[in-house]
Amino acid sequence: MQEKIYTTPPPPPQFSDSNRRIIDPNGPSKQVYQVWKGSNRFFLGGRLIFGPDVRSLFFTVFLIVTPVILFGAFVSQRLVNEFSHHLGSLIVAISAIFTIYIVILLFLTSGRDPGIIPRNPHPPELEDEVGASSLSTDWAGNQSGAPSIPPTKDVLVNGMVVKVKYCQTCMLYRPPRCSHCSICNNCVERFDHHCPWVGQCIGMRNYRYFFMFVSSTTMLCLYVFVFCWVNITKIMEVYHCNLWKAFLKSPVSGILILYTFIAAWFVGGLTAFHIYLICTNQTTYENFRYRYDRKMNPHNLGWVWNVREVFFSKIPSSKNKFRAKVKEGSSSAFITSLSIGHVMSPEMPKRSFDIEMGGKRQAVAAEEFEDIHNQIERVAALERCGTQPRHTSWVQKGNWEITPDLHALSAEFGMEHGLTDREKIHGGH
Repeated sequence: MQEKIYTTPPPPPQFSDSNRRIIDPNGPSKQVYQVWKGSNRFFLGGRLIFGPDVRSLFFTVFLIVTPVILFGAFVSQRLVNEFSHHLGSLIVAISAIFTIYIVILLFLTSGRDPGIIPRNPHPPELEDEVGASSLSTDWAGNQSGAPSIPPTKDVLVNGMVVKVKYCQTCMLYRPPRCSHCSICNNCVERFDHHCPWVGQCIGMRNYRYFFMFVSSTTMLCLYVFVFCWVNITKIMEVYHCNLWKAFLKSPVSGILILYTFIAAWFVGGLTAFHIYLICTNQTTYENFRYRYDRKMNPHNLGWVWNVREVFFSKIPSSKNKFRAKVKEGSSSAFITSLSIGHVMSPEMPKRSFDIEMGGKRQAVAAEEFEDIHNQIERVAALERCGTQPRHTSWVQKGNWEITPDLHALSAEFGMEHGLTDREKIHGGH
């Protein structure tokens, strides 16, 4: 048999203990946000994270800032003349400062991680994640013998049993109150809703800012509404005219009165609704889906503790480091996880190795390569001696065959001979 001559092997790859992924030291380095699998938009090198509908943010800013500019340019001048100079100037300054404050709250709501749960690189192990007592009876009765991830499992929340769902996209069991946003394509902790006006999901890490933004916008609308009416009243007193003529003398005041009246009903109603949700410790998603009014809410601790949880608790740190360095070849955006335990032998540890799309091997940890090589040689030697039974319990679970992935693996690490002998033995049977 002709022997092959191999060149100096590349440096051994490194194995990351933090996320248990195989990292090729020669692979190009990128940051997490550059290989992010969600639909988010990143700016300033991953420091700001927005939803895919971030453009709606500019429209929201326009709806907030434009009325205040009109108020300052066409209405405030008469107020400054009618009141004392300092008082009139203070009225204008308050509206401008309040607007800046609201815009800052808007960006704090839309430009930060709302509470995204990091995705798993591979599905969880069944025996580790789900106990026999937590399996759904409907799921257990529909099994055909092949192991799979149950759609739900039971967890305890304040002494009450709550079902949590398995997310097929993120490959994890969602924590209680977590849901997958179809727009951002992420699982978000304490998911409230996806707000198109701020272009971001509303979750555990930005709900407080969202409520402050909505309530402050309501107060700004009422502020402009009231002082526009004050301006109209002053015009009627000075010119001794009726309401209609006063509107003709200051049409901007009339437009702002109509605009802020409609806006105040919208954002004011939203503020009132979220005050109710905060006092009862609900999210918008839970209120529309589960209707806790008709059954016990496991999260309700009383309105005092509920308010304290939203406004006076520490906002948890983000679980994602968007600017951290990752290897392109090891990123979940470029790899497919494959469990060796299902391909080879039940005695082998269930590990995952990463392959490029198309079957070419990207990188293998040195210790895993040794296990793979020894296992192939052992099975091949047993079959040469005729001691390996043709039908064993593990063969019935999944026939032993040399997959294209293992061909690519052997081609890179010089295992062609062992695999060729292995195929010849099977061919002889």
